[in-house]
Amino acid sequence: MDVEKIQRIANILRLHVIEMTVAASSGHPGGSLSAADIVAVLYFRVMRHDCKNPVWADRDRFILSKGHAAPVLYAALAEAGYFPVDDLKTLRQLGSNLQGHPVYKKIPGVEASTGSLGQGLSIACGIALAGKIDTKNYKVYCMLGDGELQSGQNWEAAMLASNYNLNNLVAIVDRNRLQICGDTEEIMAIDPLPEKWLSFGWNVIESDGHNINKIIAAFENVKTFRTGPTVIIFNTVKGKGVSFMENNAEFHGKVCNKDEYARALTELKRLI
Repeated sequence: MDVEKIQRIANILRLHVIEMTVAASSGHPGGSLSAADIVAVLYFRVMRHDCKNPVWADRDRFILSKGHAAPVLYAALAEAGYFPVDDLKTLRQLGSNLQGHPVYKKIPGVEASTGSLGQGLSIACGIALAGKIDTKNYKVYCMLGDGELQSGQNWEAAMLASNYNLNNLVAIVDRNRLQICGDTEEIMAIDPLPEKWLSFGWNVIESDGHNINKIIAAFENVKTFRTGPTVIIFNTVKGKGVSFMENNAEFHGKVCNKDEYARALTELKRLI
């Protein structure tokens, strides 16, 4: 799929995120919006997957470790054909499969139950290691929140990944620099982030997380590394695409009110 079409899909995903969270009166729009461009590139350009056969043994796997950003994952799965787009309206409703965090086996295309921050990379390591043992050539992509990197389990997983030479594993950091309580560097500093990953034996790529061409190029660059796991640190903007939500930690876990909703829809529809 070409760049222009991917950008359009990314903004459609953003529109879904706003509509879903407002319909549910709860959810996490900010970090879903920051990840939309990356997720769009993964599902519509990079990953091998088949909505008609979600358990295809040779598919690439995507683990959303920052499980609170489930709305953007659900939107991507729906747009990719895994379930009807109309189901997105049931987010967080009683009896819906679309819970506030992804639930494995509840939704086709969801590879793991996530949301307890810091656990997704460990799951991804296990799947990647299994792929190497089974001599499969799939890749495992794991998206992490930057605030999530304050959890020590991530670094245990990072150490394991380099120890077992998991060159089929790609970690993705959504580096929007905001978490629920504010700036990551004021709450528990994680910089210098590239140097930390390098010290754990990872290949490191840094890129703009909102430029589709650069996102594609970053994933292409992964292929140049023959050994070891790779992390791509994407610099992003929390709430990207909606002016009053951008760089606003308040919208980490807060949804739009009626007036904000109308404004958000207007802004996003101009981008589609």
